[in-house]
Amino acid sequence: MSATCPTVPVPATAARPVLEVDLAAVGANTRLLAGRAGGALMAVVKADGFGHGAVDVARTALAHGATWLGVTALAEALPLRAAGLRAPVLSWLNPVGADWAAAVAAEVDVAVPSAEHLTAVAAAPGRARVHLHVDCGMARDGAAPASWSGLCAAARRAERRGLVEVVGVMGHLGCAETPGDTCNTHGRTRFAWALETARAAGLRPEHRHLAATAATLTDPRSHHTMSRVGAGLVGIDPAGTTALRGALTLTAPVVSVRRVPAGSSVGYGHHHRTDRATHLGLVPLGYADGLPRAASGRAEVLVRGARRPLVGVLSMDQAVVDLGERPVAPGETVTLLGPGDAGEPTAADWARWAGTIPHEVLTGLGAATRLGTRLERHVTGAAHLRGLV
Repeated sequence: MSATCPTVPVPATAARPVLEVDLAAVGANTRLLAGRAGGALMAVVKADGFGHGAVDVARTALAHGATWLGVTALAEALPLRAAGLRAPVLSWLNPVGADWAAAVAAEVDVAVPSAEHLTAVAAAPGRARVHLHVDCGMARDGAAPASWSGLCAAARRAERRGLVEVVGVMGHLGCAETPGDTCNTHGRTRFAWALETARAAGLRPEHRHLAATAATLTDPRSHHTMSRVGAGLVGIDPAGTTALRGALTLTAPVVSVRRVPAGSSVGYGHHHRTDRATHLGLVPLGYADGLPRAASGRAEVLVRGARRPLVGVLSMDQAVVDLGERPVAPGETVTLLGPGDAGEPTAADWARWAGTIPHEVLTGLGAATRLGTRLERHVTGAAHLRGLV
């Protein structure tokens, strides 16, 4: 790249990129969702709380109206217990050979989607608390309709023998982000049939849950005794009907600034050429930090109160922002993502630029903080949680 002045390096004392988690936003979202749910609220903190920190999000949700916690794998459930959280926890996505004994010992409820899972769970020492999982039309997790009756009958036999306690029946809607889709009608109908079948087998599950975030906000007919919400806790409404508050803000220092003439090529492949003389700022973030490379050529950042475009292809560790004539100095902070209060891009903006969903954007950013060397995670709004388990 040609330049009319040398690159000015950032001072060694400049801040690192920071991912800030606002637990006050998680608390506000939880209160709203708990008010919409027709029954109890399960806070789903899978994928490290959608990238926000599972234990922090769990504690916050429990302090603001949730009474259950939900995760996928047992590997996500056991750290919650190790952190001292005693609320009921459900884990619903495990292979047949999972450590069911550890689940029973930690008092973690488990989902059972097949006869093979039931046999394995029933063989574990102690008496497992299980939620039978039915496929409500996604051909994904959960027992298929053809095997549901047999699973219920087998579960009742295992219950009579004292091997398991069937405390729940669960399902999932495939199109809840589109209220009114007939897919949801079919899903609700199948779940109602599954409950009748379980009851006919002699089961009396206390907990019945079908709705996730979108259905909790838009479809009261899917609210049974409990709703499971995850994305909503961190500000995502998949249906786009309710204003929830984003809980992540991503900032980074400008590493260097250079002035370049019109026609300067930027980044790998020279996919961008400047159409005028301008200033380019280098930001030390890229797709290894969770920024979606597919957003190249469309993404923007907030610089000194104004949106400025990222230009060129996003690299693994670097992004270039066209600063125009703004007098930005090395070491100044730019905001790549936040709740949108000051005009900064939101997770929804990044998802639109990348052709994906906000869930993927947020979990990608959160994963980078767990590496310890990419993004630094700061947590705010947690003062009220001290000593809370």
